[in-house]
Amino acid sequence: MEQTVEAVNHVIRNRRSIFPPSYIEKDIPEEILLTILENANYAPTHKLTEPWRFVVYKGESLNKLAGFFTERYRTVTPPESFSQARYDAAGEKVLKSKVVVLICAELHPDKLPEWEETAAVACAVQNMWLTATAYGIGSYWSSPGVLDLLAKFAGVPENQKCLGLYFMGYHDAPEAPARRTPMENKITWA
Repeated sequence: MEQTVEAVNHVIRNRRSIFPPSYIEKDIPEEILLTILENANYAPTHKLTEPWRFVVYKGESLNKLAGFFTERYRTVTPPESFSQARYDAAGEKVLKSKVVVLICAELHPDKLPEWEETAAVACAVQNMWLTATAYGIGSYWSSPGVLDLLAKFAGVPENQKCLGLYFMGYHDAPEAPARRTPMENKITWA
């Protein structure tokens, strides 16, 4: 039991946001990706609504997702402000990743407030993040300002809300210590 606690503490305390510029050319095996996603399914969920929904982009579909970002830049940028470098960079994070997951919450307004479903999805993503960390896969959650457009692009049903993108890839980022203030400053004993 002590080894289990130590392993859990280690993974939790060493989880970091690892960004696509640090990702390397190494595919994430399908069985590992499925384990990461399956562990999301074990997040806490009030009334067992299991609101997490994911759209997974890998392989060729990453090009389509990157195309969404480059075309968005082109359509919203006035010609006099257009930059080829910014256009090329618009989809770069996606293309540097081996997997990008569109994170959505299926809402159940008749059963629960939206914040509870969002919290459950955040717990699911934390499970994914911890599992990815345990496998040596870097990842991070991004919430770009175009979530409604992303949901439309991905064909997300109307009863779901898009909460962000989860980028993943093996990486060569150096280990970095956690930057946290002391816990005792955040506790009030009643």
